[in-house]
Order: sequence, then structure tokens, then C-alpha cells
Amino acid sequence: MNKIYTIFLLLAVSTSMVTAQNSKTKKADQYYDRLQYVDAAEAYGKLLKKGEGSTYVFERLGNSYFYINDTKKAETYYKRVVKRKDVDSETVYNYAQALKSNGKFGDYNTYMKQFAQMKPNDSRAIAFMKNPDYLPKIVDENSQKYEAKNLEALNSEYSDFGGLTIEKDFYFTSARNTTRKKYGWNEEPFLDIYKASIVGDVEKNEVLLKGDVNTKYHESTAAITPDGKRMYFDRNDYYNGKYKKSEAGISELNIYYAENVNGEWKDIQPVPFNDKQYSTSHPALSPDGNTLYFTSDRPGGKGQADLYKVSIAADGTFGTPVNLGDNINTEGREGFPFVDSNGTLYFASDGHLGMGGLDVFAAEANGNNFGEVKNLGLGVNSSDDDFAYSYNPATDEGYVSSNRAGGMGSDDIYKIKKLEICDVILNVLVVDATTNEPISGAQLDLFDNLENKLKSETTSNNGTSKITAACDQAHVVQAFKEGYESNAETVASSKEGEKNIRIALRPIDDIVEGEMVKLNPILFDFDKHNIKPQAAFELDKLVQLMKKHPEMVIKVEGHTDNRGTDAYNMNLSDRRAKNTVQYVISKGISKDRISGEGFGESRPAVNCGENCTEAQHQQNRRSDFIVVKK
Repeated sequence: MNKIYTIFLLLAVSTSMVTAQNSKTKKADQYYDRLQYVDAAEAYGKLLKKGEGSTYVFERLGNSYFYINDTKKAETYYKRVVKRKDVDSETVYNYAQALKSNGKFGDYNTYMKQFAQMKPNDSRAIAFMKNPDYLPKIVDENSQKYEAKNLEALNSEYSDFGGLTIEKDFYFTSARNTTRKKYGWNEEPFLDIYKASIVGDVEKNEVLLKGDVNTKYHESTAAITPDGKRMYFDRNDYYNGKYKKSEAGISELNIYYAENVNGEWKDIQPVPFNDKQYSTSHPALSPDGNTLYFTSDRPGGKGQADLYKVSIAADGTFGTPVNLGDNINTEGREGFPFVDSNGTLYFASDGHLGMGGLDVFAAEANGNNFGEVKNLGLGVNSSDDDFAYSYNPATDEGYVSSNRAGGMGSDDIYKIKKLEICDVILNVLVVDATTNEPISGAQLDLFDNLENKLKSETTSNNGTSKITAACDQAHVVQAFKEGYESNAETVASSKEGEKNIRIALRPIDDIVEGEMVKLNPILFDFDKHNIKPQAAFELDKLVQLMKKHPEMVIKVEGHTDNRGTDAYNMNLSDRRAKNTVQYVISKGISKDRISGEGFGESRPAVNCGENCTEAQHQQNRRSDFIVVKK
């Protein structure tokens, strides 16, 4: 985003790193080689604190967290490794999987393509390249809900952004005024606010805003009160002919307002909470005009730029700015707020999970605050910067600004139209398998058939919850509740408007049969030992059981089928058993309470010799969980 906004500048940090193990990593390496990934991660982490941040340490940290299914931390450390020319192909693959698990589908595609270039004959690369674009299509409940159309009659070769409609008037910001001097950051003219007309369905015939709003410096982001009498906008710290800079030498953005006098915007005044030492920008109004929302990097915020609100009294005076809180703001950058007629807040962020750069997010009104933040998905968002969103729920239309590929300038304005989407409502009921009583407070996770987690809900007091899903594909609904064995139901694709699903959860003690803990098969990819999402789902049952019985001690025994050599199978089963142990430890179980050992093919569940069926191979390829102490 080639913008003026100093609060959205990116900082580049480079670090010189070596790429080999040494005596300083010996202790951590010992943990790692013994598959004690929890201890290994702690040991490598201590090296980072001492300034020993080599590529080797970052890669080992990424692997340690990846193998115990902590994909957020794995992503953090892999990110420091994957751009090196000598990066291992498996590290690139693991990083792609972590990105997918964390909802970063666009980045997942990028690194899977890199992996496929490095290992074109790998079966995983071959399968991906047959359908390389399936994940970017899955944003916001698995489907694209909006289409975007470039405003070709309005956009220029320069930066154009914003989009506020007042009846047939269209207000936006542009750098097209070539009579202004150029701004050094992007070598485009300084920004001005324009007003265009909406003729038929086309925004065109733009003119500079009449009055005193525009100056030789930057102005942008208009917000107009419901009665049309006042406009808020942001500008460099320039007022009454004085151009001010902060101690850092930056002319910060400030918010000003103007009054409508016979069609011209006059009597410019600053809001009282401006400050020359930090930025106050991107004004937006609530539907009733009584609350002003804005962006600021002022002290006390959560991240590099946060969203705030301030009340406006009937006499036009302002209250005290209030941060919108951790639900909205992240350690990254939030900006360009907009509130529609239903009270839904829209904003741009590079801190929430998105497709790349700035993405547009929405949070519905929830009392005096806002609810869950949701990515608006493809159409509104792209792999580039998407921001300055406005929306009219009455017409299902709006505007978004973007520097996405195919535009006319550095930033263009796009008209957004909501698409007709086929959804199905899943009415989920969770009950106790023994008493048939409803279970409240159970967590429900919705997955697609590629094991991508799409959303989570919680059952109400009557054990029910509604989940909206795409109607044209299968899903899996998993249910969790402390004290119960987790369970899941597969939901076939359906054109029906609603489907009823019943999930029964057994009390967690029911999975103990004699001296064995009975879980569904813990499955691994061929020649792999990292914990997959479905395996984690099963192992969480064991974690629940061990937390309920703090004296219980478990031994994990790994077994393989009889394909492969004895030595290979013994080693593979041992790696899988010990990695299973590491996952359980990572969930808070003491390492003194669980151990693992591999037995290869030496203890088959079905002694079928050389004539085993595929089903019998599956029975032999298992993990057993032995209760050593209750």
C-alpha cells in the first residue's frame, strides 16, 4: 500500500546467522534426538535469549513445535528459515502445513509451490499441483461471498482510495492532483479529497472538494454526519498556516472537521485529542453520528496502530478516547474503520489472520462492544493490501480499496457486491451417551474434508448450537467437553436448508477397558511421525483422562504392519510412540507419567503372515495405550 500513513510502514530486520550445530546446542540436540520436543524447545529457546539465534536453532525450534502440533509457534520459527537458499525442502513443507493450520491459505499456497519446485516427484507435491488453488478459495466459511469490480471510470494511474456515498455523491481520496508537489515516500502528488457523482450505476465526474479542506499537504478519509452538516477528515499536522513535526521529524496525521456552508466545507477545526507526537487518523462515524472511530499509534495501545472510539455530545464536544480492546486490536496494525447502518464494524488489519498484507475484517455490534472478528474473504480481500472498506447492508454493496494485481494505479477503488451463497444450517445437539441429557458448554469445531478447521461454536444450556456451512461439500463436526470422550460426526454435502446432527459423548472413564485405554487409531503419514490433527483429536481424550486421574501412568506402545524390514519398522514405531508421548507432555501432563516404546512388527494384533489383507495391515499398524498405574 503506497500510502502516507507512517503507522503502516514496514520495518525490515536482518540478522546474521550461522547454520550448523555446535557445542552450545549440545544439550538441546540431545533432547531433540531423543524426541523430547518439549524439553528441546525450551532448551533452544534459552539459546535464543542468549543471542544464539542461528538458522539451525530456529529450524530445530520450528520442528519441535511442529511435531507436537503447536503450529502457531512452529510458524514463528520456520519463518526465519524458509527464505534461505539452502533451506531443506521438508522445512518448507512443514512451514506450509503450519500456515494452513493457522488459516493463512494464501501463504500456504506460496510455500507449497516452492516445495513442489524443490521436490517435483514427491507424492505430496504431485497431489498439490493437481489442484494448487483449492485453499485460497476457502476463506470465511469456505466460499467467496463477494465480487469486486474496478471503478474504471473513476480510478487513475495514481493512488485512489476510500469510498463514501451520500445519496448520489461519492467522496474519495486521490493523488491525481498534479498541481501538488510530489510526496517523497512514493513520488506521487500529495493527497486530496474529491467528490464525484453517481450517474446511473457509475461513479464519475470527479472534482476537488469545494471549500477549505484541501491544502498543499495530505488530506484523506472523509466521514460526514447524518445531517450532512459536518465532515471529519485527516490531514498532516497543518493548521492555521503552521506545519508541525514530531520530535522524530514526522508531520503526524491529525483529525479535523469542517462545516457545510452553502455546499462548501469551511471553518476547519482540530479535534481536541490530536497530538503532534503521534498519529490520529482515519475518522469514521457511527450511524447516529454520536461516536467517532479512528486509528492511532498513541501510547498505551496494544500494537503498532490501534482502533479507538470517542463520544460526541449534542453540543459537539468530545469525550475521552477509548481503545476498542484486544478483540479488535492486535500487536500489528489496525486502521480504516467503518460502521454500517446495522452497527457492524469493518476495518483493515495485518495482525488478524488474513490472505496477505492488509485484509478487511468485520465484527458485528455486541452491546457497547463488538463480537467475533471475521475475515471477509475473497473478493473483498486479496493477497495484496485491501483497506478503506465501506458497506451498505440495505443494497449488499460497498467499496474496497486495493493495490491488487490488474488495477489501474498504485491503489484503486473497487465496487463490492455480495454474492448469493448456498449455505446449510447444522443444528447440532450434544448429549451424554449414558444419560441422554444435553451437555452445555461443549466446544464444536467445524472441519472440511481436508482437515482445515473452519470455525468453532459452543453449545447453549440445552446442549444445542447452530453452525453455518457451505452446502456443496462434506464437513466434520467435532465435539469436546471436559470430563467426556470427544466425538465427531461426518456431515455429507446437502442442498437442504438445515440438517440435524446428534453427537453423543461418553464419560471419559468409559474409554478405559481393563488395563487399556481405547482410542481410535492414531494415524501417521507414510514414513512420518509428526502428530496430525486427527491424531491430536484422539490424543486429547487421553490428556483429559490423565488430568482427571492425576495418579494415572501410561505407556504408549507403537506397532507397525509387516511391510518393510524389521529394523526399519522397529525404528519407525519407536519414533511414533515417543512423538505421541511428546504431544501429551505438551498438553500439561508430567513427563514422569507417560513413556513410549516401539515394537515394530513383533507383536501383531492379527498374525496373518505374508497373506495379510489391507484391513489386517491396518489392525496391526496401531498404538496401544497401557495403564501402568491407575
